[in-house]
Amino acid sequence: MMVEKAFLGCLMKASYLIKDTVIRPEQLAETRNREIMQRMIEFTQCGKGIDLITMSMLENLESYGGISYFSELQAHADIEKFNEIEDLILDAWKEREKKNILILAARNDWEINKVISELDKINEIKVDDHNSITEALAEMYEAPWQEQELFTSATTGIKNLDAMMRGFHDGEVTILAARPSMGKTDVMLHFAKSAGWAGYLPIIFSLEMPEKLITSRLIASTGGINRAKMQNPNQLLSPNQKNKWQDVLGYLNETRIQIFDGPGQTVPEMRAKTRKMIHQFPKQKPIIFIDYLTLIATNQFYGGNSHLQVTEISRSLKLMAKEFSCPVVCLAQLNRNVESRANKRPMMSDIRESGSVEQDADIIVFLYREKYYDRSEGNPLLEFIVCKNRNGQVGTVMAKYNECTGRIEDLPE
Repeated sequence: MMVEKAFLGCLMKASYLIKDTVIRPEQLAETRNREIMQRMIEFTQCGKGIDLITMSMLENLESYGGISYFSELQAHADIEKFNEIEDLILDAWKEREKKNILILAARNDWEINKVISELDKINEIKVDDHNSITEALAEMYEAPWQEQELFTSATTGIKNLDAMMRGFHDGEVTILAARPSMGKTDVMLHFAKSAGWAGYLPIIFSLEMPEKLITSRLIASTGGINRAKMQNPNQLLSPNQKNKWQDVLGYLNETRIQIFDGPGQTVPEMRAKTRKMIHQFPKQKPIIFIDYLTLIATNQFYGGNSHLQVTEISRSLKLMAKEFSCPVVCLAQLNRNVESRANKRPMMSDIRESGSVEQDADIIVFLYREKYYDRSEGNPLLEFIVCKNRNGQVGTVMAKYNECTGRIEDLPE
């Protein structure tokens, strides 16, 4: 392959490139070229050069094509285009690897999850993630003289929470954690609707609740309808609610929310589905919602060690947020320790398998309601306790929460 000859020729002409290149010998297509690069690495490790004279002293020189082949390699060298040559080699390797994976999958009857995971590993390898400070500063040069938008992020739909968190930012992972039935799913759906109306593409991976129930909740909270009535709208809705029904559905449709409700989805599957949505809606920035953390499946069996499993998932969520340059919001359950305390407001240690989650998440928000623990309490307030915010403030924000409809609103000023 001509591009491999150019690559090896560059290494011979500028030996420092052997230490800088991202290409590994096994990523070259031709066996002879793989072996030559391996010898180059060994020579460099021994402090030897890898120029034409040194390479001509190889044992079994003729098996590599003799001195004429090494002269040919050097003749193809183009150091100025070395980065482009690397990209071409990497692209060709990825294509070969994809074909090999599909052949192995068919031969060994792999599950689809394993196929997607193996293909995703190939796509993670990149060489074009470089930005110089000069380019970064150039983008900021006019900032003091330009009107800046208040939010360049997906809104939470709650003014005071936006002020504290700056909304949901690209590449960041937000963990929304609470005890069961505290209102996590309603909050997630409120966030999704708000982001959708603001122009984002909300993608919901509901690993617990089926799509019909998600849709029912969205309609109830948007239309201010008691959820109990959604079980039989024909008989239970009032005439006024029926008259507004089409308007509610039309308004909700403007969010373009996408729902995937398959159980046991893996992060690679979510990435593949997100990619599909990005191609389908190229003009909208995605924002990903996952309900919830410990229901995400993994391709590896950790022998019942849930800590290792959550560690892998937590890391994968961060990689997904960076890969798509979009916000990822993941719900999480709190363990029962919170119930044994007098003050039942959550703490970081209450998150199940909290270590890796605490480390990888950019923002961690807890939900708390007094009414959850005292049903006689008339307080309709929902507390958003921001206990970690990598790039902003921490503190508590109050909002109004209607348990019957699932609607969440700002408090009156």
